[in-house]
Amino acid sequence: MKERLYRSLQQKSIALTLVVSLAPLLILGATLYHQFENTCREKTREQISYRAQAQAEAIDLFLKERTAILNAMADTHTFQHMIDTQNLTRIFEVMNARAGAFVDLGIIDNTGTHRAYVGPYDLRGRNYIDQPWFNEVMIKGHYKSDVYMGFRQQPHFIIAVRRHENQQAWILRATIDPNRLEEIIRSARIGRTGDAYLVNRQGVFQTRSRFEGAVLSKANLDTRQFGGRITVIEMKDHTGEDCLYAGSWLNDNKWLLVINQQPLELLSRLFALRQMEMVIITLGVLGIVATTIFTTRLVINRLKRTDLEMIELNAQLVQSDKLAALGKMAAGVAHEINNPLAVILQKTGWMEDLLEEEDFQNCENLDEFQKSIAKIEEHVERARKVVHNMLGYARRMEPRQEDVDVNDTIQQTITLLENHARINNIDIQIDLADSIPIIASDQAQLQQVFLNLLNNAIDAIGSNGSIDVVSLREDDRIVVRIKDDGPGLSDEMIRKIFDPFYTTKEPGKGTGLGLWVSHSIMAKMGGNIHVKNNPDRGAIFTVEIPIVIPEKK
Repeated sequence: MKERLYRSLQQKSIALTLVVSLAPLLILGATLYHQFENTCREKTREQISYRAQAQAEAIDLFLKERTAILNAMADTHTFQHMIDTQNLTRIFEVMNARAGAFVDLGIIDNTGTHRAYVGPYDLRGRNYIDQPWFNEVMIKGHYKSDVYMGFRQQPHFIIAVRRHENQQAWILRATIDPNRLEEIIRSARIGRTGDAYLVNRQGVFQTRSRFEGAVLSKANLDTRQFGGRITVIEMKDHTGEDCLYAGSWLNDNKWLLVINQQPLELLSRLFALRQMEMVIITLGVLGIVATTIFTTRLVINRLKRTDLEMIELNAQLVQSDKLAALGKMAAGVAHEINNPLAVILQKTGWMEDLLEEEDFQNCENLDEFQKSIAKIEEHVERARKVVHNMLGYARRMEPRQEDVDVNDTIQQTITLLENHARINNIDIQIDLADSIPIIASDQAQLQQVFLNLLNNAIDAIGSNGSIDVVSLREDDRIVVRIKDDGPGLSDEMIRKIFDPFYTTKEPGKGTGLGLWVSHSIMAKMGGNIHVKNNPDRGAIFTVEIPIVIPEKK
């Protein structure tokens, strides 16, 4: 009787233990696998979407840089200068040295005639007046073509800008190397099934597809499915397999960047995890406690890594939105200021012409009038430089080249801050080397860098301190060191000090943009700015300015 009872109790205990032990394990394993699968699939969509956005921004930047260079060349050279083949050849060499990817360069007059040409094809003298792009660039002022064959009978695309000179319009046109554009796009291809290419609104390939077609062939893709900035859809690829397609329209909404990938390849780690889970469940029958702890920790750690990546990605997107909003604001303010400045400058020119008339030459206040007009023009130019700097938030602007005395710029900046420093009982000591040469640079932007650094030094000290400013020449660079005796910076602050929107000041007292803007300015000039702690006390900011000898005037 007891034997049967023990046997029954043993069987029931085993059965109950197995049910209680294995049921939660199986439920937990199934639940975690389902959640992880959903997370991985969502992460896969986010990953391909992020790749499409990042690659689209890289292509936009590539095209904008080439367009900006064309605009700069057209703005800074006259038509007569550029139709000289030797001059155009030098300009073409400079453009390729600065940015590259230009195949040829040509000047087209308002009759559509190719007046000057530098490149590998015989295009000089050809007439483009019947070409659709010619009329579009004459009307809109700029044009970026689709890929087409043209006179040269090879796939290519062009960028053209229009300029007015002496009541006549002319066009600066450049062919962009399609291979350079394809290099950027190919970098987005991942794995065996990954592909990336450009199509226009009609679905015609603008770059080669890895699997689906050549340039100028028709893609098996309806571009109307892709709306907004980033769209991810799932459909069959050329092999009939399920495939994720991420599409991102470029900023002018003319070309669509498409990145596609088979999700099975991206989810290969998920299938490996499924096999591992089956092994863990089998081992769980023999060692339920150890196996449960092991699997739980493994899955949680993986989820943590996934969450951290998602948080970091969201932070980057929020920061990009902030910078975009700031850029739009700066562009709007700068536009509103430019208009009255232009009117003021026009009126002062008219007043100068009036003072040249005989009726005003005998006026006893003539000198005062002339000095006042000169003062107005001086401050208008100063305001124009401020507008130029504000536009630096909205778009990538190259520094303005002028003759700059770095020591004099430092002196002027210190003069602006002397009263602020004196009120806070802060002594500014300077040691400027006499061997510093006059360089070609942008004085307004350099002054902005020095002003940001000195202002930060004063804020860091607070009161009752000193700032040392030293300039010297080291090889082909001018080095300016600004040292304060404030509290210094932690290692974490030094790592993040040049990040946008990072500030060590109290809330409401700093935007976190000053050092980021200063770092961007020096990068554009080909220089550098870095910081370290002073071993005694405070911090040392070092500005390295490249020595560029001004051209003789």
